Amino acid sequence: MESLGSFLPIIGIFAVMYFFMIAPQMKRSKQEKKFAAELKRGDRVITKSGMHGKVVELNDKDNSCVIETLAGKIKFDRSAISMEMSNKLNAPASKK
Repeated sequence: MESLGSFLPIIGIFAVMYFFMIAPQMKRSKQEKKFAAELKRGDRVITKSGMHGKVVELNDKDNSCVIETLAGKIKFDRSAISMEMSNKLNAPASKK
């Protein structure tokens, strides 16, 4: 019983790490995958590198999309689109 008591702090540290670090990261990852899957033509988006544009084509085979910018059309991987920045861009004016 005494040996279990010596492992209790280590188990507590792992539990805290899971609830404050691992679980939120897994939740965020699920949200980003859902966002990328729900993209549709005409959506205004911002890539993680800061490129602004509008989705003009989606390709499910290689999980990419073509974004139309002022400079022309550019093909991006869907994972390159920033969920946070795109949601802020498309938020109603009253929430900004």
